[in-house]
Amino acid sequence: MTHSETTRITVYGCGPDEAVLFRELAPGLGVHPSLTTAPVSEANAEMATGSRCVSVSHKTPVTQAALRALGRAGVRYISTRSIGCNHIDAEYAAGIGILVENVSYSPDSVADYTLMLMLMALRDAKSIVRRTDLHDYRLSDARGRELRDLTVGVIGTGRIGTAVMDRLRGFGCRILAHDNRPVNRPGSGVEYVPLDELLRRSDLVTLHAPLTAATHHLLNRQRLAQMKDDALIVNTGRGALIDTDALVRDLENGRLGGAALDVVEGEEGVFYADCRDKPLESKALLRLQELPNAVISPHTAYYTDRALRDAVENSLTNCLTFESRIQHG
Repeated sequence: MTHSETTRITVYGCGPDEAVLFRELAPGLGVHPSLTTAPVSEANAEMATGSRCVSVSHKTPVTQAALRALGRAGVRYISTRSIGCNHIDAEYAAGIGILVENVSYSPDSVADYTLMLMLMALRDAKSIVRRTDLHDYRLSDARGRELRDLTVGVIGTGRIGTAVMDRLRGFGCRILAHDNRPVNRPGSGVEYVPLDELLRRSDLVTLHAPLTAATHHLLNRQRLAQMKDDALIVNTGRGALIDTDALVRDLENGRLGGAALDVVEGEEGVFYADCRDKPLESKALLRLQELPNAVISPHTAYYTDRALRDAVENSLTNCLTFESRIQHG
């Protein structure tokens, strides 16, 4: 592709902040983006006519019907502006001639947020802030715990999990890790162990594994039962890594000490929406938000200026790389 040529890309589910970045970055890369706030669907796939490449958000599942419609519109490549691809059936897409790829972005965004959630859970921040908002300034009945006294188990040690472990070392805690492809770095202070052992030994478990068929409900009722009494769970990965109903039961009966969740099973259609004036159908989410030992945030760990810029720029770069491969064949 010569520098004078322009690549057309249709961008679905484009938020206002992303639109600013697409308009800023695309011209310098020789890309003409067509932006829409609507998530991709069978009904609007024709908007991509004339674009071999589209960029989609992670916020809404891409149905098989939408994939077929994109294929009919001539789309051959989808770049999702996320690390996870669980909202798209990439295997089905490949079967109809569409390649799906993710983007990389600053792992520090999620890693920083993960440490914040850990500390909030350890110091009972939810109850403290709620009481203070009511002008109740008494100390909590329960004392907080310090990270340096704990064993933290990290499940999934890709870029984000590794960034979390880098931060944990500064707190002086013991670090256990589990990954299907362990990366033992001499002198790192990280001990790779089987998953069951990690769950038995950890005071706090943090999830950073991708969501696949194999990891769906990775922490199911049986595995949650293996964890220490009063252990804490942090999840900034994907909600369905945890059997939510089983987690709620263990939080309600006090067997587990608490959970801090930026992602929740069944969050689709709820997170990123203003639901103040409409009832929520997810009983599990409602119950989690009622519990004093559960901190919930709406899938926002990734949302920093640097990470958003990375995601937009790398989505554009992905599409250009695909077009270059097509051109040079």
